[in-house]
Amino acid sequence: YISLDDPITRPDFTALSAAQWYQQYPNVILDEVQKAPAIIESIKAVYDQYPDARSILLGSSQILLMEQIRESLAGRISLVELYPLTLPEMLTDSWDDTIVDSRFIRFLKTGERDILYSGMPLQSERYARVVHHMAHYLNFGAMPAVVDPMLTIRDKYDWLHDYIQTYLQRDLRDLANLRDLTPFARMQRALAGLTGVLLNMNELAQLAGVTSKTVKRFISYLEISYQVILLQPWFRNLNKRLSKAPKVHFLDPGIQRALLNRRGQLTGHEFESAIIAEIYKQIQNSRLPIDCYHLRTADGREVDLLLETEHGFVPIEIKMAERVASTDARHLRKLDEILDKPILQGLVLSNDPRIHDLGDDIVAQPVGWALGA
Repeated sequence: YISLDDPITRPDFTALSAAQWYQQYPNVILDEVQKAPAIIESIKAVYDQYPDARSILLGSSQILLMEQIRESLAGRISLVELYPLTLPEMLTDSWDDTIVDSRFIRFLKTGERDILYSGMPLQSERYARVVHHMAHYLNFGAMPAVVDPMLTIRDKYDWLHDYIQTYLQRDLRDLANLRDLTPFARMQRALAGLTGVLLNMNELAQLAGVTSKTVKRFISYLEISYQVILLQPWFRNLNKRLSKAPKVHFLDPGIQRALLNRRGQLTGHEFESAIIAEIYKQIQNSRLPIDCYHLRTADGREVDLLLETEHGFVPIEIKMAERVASTDARHLRKLDEILDKPILQGLVLSNDPRIHDLGDDIVAQPVGWALGA
């Protein structure tokens, strides 16, 4: 294992020839590789001359965006993006345990709708464990460090605040080369308060005291460093009056809430963001060819998450409520009037511990039952 974080020792590694690399480090993990772009050519030379050499390149931002990796290592690499832990990962007891796909991912992989309609959550021991982990996820997020059962609640909050400072002081400086971090920190905090909300660049610029152009640049930094996702609107049918503004969702609720120094009960938008982030992570980890959108019409009809597969759409409504009624699915009905592919399955995810068939191919499920059990 070699960290390229230290600027003093970094030149020692970039100066090695391919033969020296292979002799000393035939199998190596290189961390913070984005800080030493020149080393990419060395890795390429090692692999080309010694095909049995193996290297794992790690970075705290999307290193696959680096031109050196795109050009020099094309055809020689396998790319893996690492996100905060998912609920199925949190349910394992050791690194050797097999990660079991959630019900929702099994449905997306197979198309078998019975997976979503069957089962009795309240009689499931695994579901009880999921509820526990879900509560932890909503309060502290799913960064591996805060999942450690040995940490106290105070330790978890301290770690989250330390992470934010580390991100600002180290990762962001490397990524954006910002001399003054204050405007970015102000924008980041303002954005945390808008998670799950339609993004208005002008409004955010006013809150942060910067220009709209600067806001867009700052948000791009957050995207490529795995802090947020921008959920783009679906508006392919130009004859319909659909919103074209994206929604921003923080990928980790623990970090989002730590930015606001917020504890306790989540807002509806925070709950929505946390669940969408969980779904997004599970889809990405499964490498499913699915596009994620939101949908909003001019008359206020809204779909929190719209998944597009090759064969159709899966619209999802997210509710924090502990009881689901048929009216909670009203925005999921008659979507075929707007969308240009079949509706494969409508889904309402909430804290209601029971499964409800709401008709019109819409089912309400406990969020933990769908995403963790």
